[in-house]
Amino acid sequence: MITRLSTLFLRTLREDPADAEVPSHKLLVRAGYVRRAAPGVYSWLPLGLRALRKIEGVVREEMDAMGGQELLFPALLPREPYEATNRWTEYGDDLFRLKDRKGADMLLGPTHEEMFTTAVKDLYSSYKDFPVTLYQIQTKYRDEARPRAGILRGREFVMKDSYSFDMTDEGLEQSYAKHRAAYQRIFDRVGLRYEICKATSGAMGGSASEEFLAYSDNGEDTFVISTAGDYAANVEAVTTVAPEPRSFDGLPEAVEHDTPSSETIAALVEWAQGAGVLVDGRSAEAADTLKCMMVKVDDSREVDEDGQPVGPQLVGVLIPGDRELDEKRLEASLEPATFELASEEDFAKNDFLVKGYVGPRALLANGVRVLADPRVVEGTSWITGADAPQRHVVGLVAGRDFTVDGYVEAAEIKEGDPSPSGNGTVELARGIELGHIFQLGRKYTEAMDVQILDENGKRAVPTMGSYGIGISRMLAVVAEQRHDDKGLVWPVEIAPYQVHVAVANKDAAALEAGDRIAAELSDAGLEVLFDDRPKVSPGVKFKDAELLGMPFIVILGRSFADGVVELRIRGGETLEVPADEIVAKVQELVAERLG
Repeated sequence: MITRLSTLFLRTLREDPADAEVPSHKLLVRAGYVRRAAPGVYSWLPLGLRALRKIEGVVREEMDAMGGQELLFPALLPREPYEATNRWTEYGDDLFRLKDRKGADMLLGPTHEEMFTTAVKDLYSSYKDFPVTLYQIQTKYRDEARPRAGILRGREFVMKDSYSFDMTDEGLEQSYAKHRAAYQRIFDRVGLRYEICKATSGAMGGSASEEFLAYSDNGEDTFVISTAGDYAANVEAVTTVAPEPRSFDGLPEAVEHDTPSSETIAALVEWAQGAGVLVDGRSAEAADTLKCMMVKVDDSREVDEDGQPVGPQLVGVLIPGDRELDEKRLEASLEPATFELASEEDFAKNDFLVKGYVGPRALLANGVRVLADPRVVEGTSWITGADAPQRHVVGLVAGRDFTVDGYVEAAEIKEGDPSPSGNGTVELARGIELGHIFQLGRKYTEAMDVQILDENGKRAVPTMGSYGIGISRMLAVVAEQRHDDKGLVWPVEIAPYQVHVAVANKDAAALEAGDRIAAELSDAGLEVLFDDRPKVSPGVKFKDAELLGMPFIVILGRSFADGVVELRIRGGETLEVPADEIVAKVQELVAERLG
């Protein structure tokens, strides 16, 4: 097929849009792929829609090949199924809620677990119907508080969500493995650099959970990879390598000291080194100090004697002083409970909390729950607050002088930390989430009361897996990873067109030859974008071709008079090819890229 630039609904821009911060946002708007309709909402223009459909095609092929069956649910949904799982409330302000003319509550679907589960409940009743994997490719809606980066984080986006239903946990593991392999094939075909990272399940629930994170300096997610290459995880899911417990024998008693103007860790370490404080025979360091961060945790599962929620409760979180509190890691560790940092009012209400000098002893004495970093194991000795102004205690030993109620992952991860795999250390990288797969278990099938007769004629509840891919986000991620200072550089698999033909001079013979070459490329089964604009300068045509980013650019320029055309491999080398061989050469390169 041939599409002519002279009639294509397209207008390229030379300047970046004012609100664009990341390369994909700048280039997709400048190249005429998308257009902003509202904050976080974008229209898909012809070139963008073709690329989006190409990605959908890759996803469909791999999902169908692994046995998935495609269906399509409405985006406008009733409230009742989401009430059954409590997500009408749990989603909070992220949910688009509305009422129909009769006053019934409706929502725009952010995700469709409830609808898939209801469909299986309605249509299947016997174990013989299982296993089954269903999927859809559909627009989702989430009212992001701060939509940003164009289509990377919008309020409307295209997603592939699939769900496996099995009668056994072993069956779920097999379905999970099939999806995992299919995702690898999808992302490999699209040409992305990514890692499969251990992840937390969050509000989705379930057990096993992995994220596919694409490398990007502009990514919102931080992940770690082991220098040994045998471990990768989102920072929220990284487990701290805890030291072995130590014996109390021979450890000196804890001693309180006056520590003037030592509210900060840096000031405390300066005091300790000046005072000659030794830890294991060396000068004290920040890692030998213990911060006590005060938070308020709200866990709806905790109720009083009347069965009423107890509400937010003060909790102390102990982390080594050389690390900052990572609120995302703490949030993931406490899930489904939520937390907020203690306020000035909270400190004022509790006179045992001395800001800058809080230690675990006063918390324990006042019935405040204490959670600790895994490094705070029995026998470790710490310099920490003495619960009085300008005072710290040196040599406070975990298990001897204070105890903790549990352990929590709340401290930041640092480059060079031991890898949880036991091999090497970790390196930090930034990434963008492409997909997320979960072993959900029976959370939704139990909530929706899905009852299936098993092989013994008894009622059983099927188990689920959940598998999502951000289709529209994937397009933006490809643009993030594959561009240069001239424009986009699409892989053949998802490029709107495989070859871009441009005539670089205005004589009639060259235009006629360009028409002929474009037709021959099309007849050979290639998708052709032909720049046939007669009154546009060669310089503008070259800039547009590079900005639009098709994999191969065929230029009829000065050397065409000698029977030679220029073949630019976008992002690579430039070849001079005899005009009568150009079709075969482009066919060869396209086939090579498609594997």
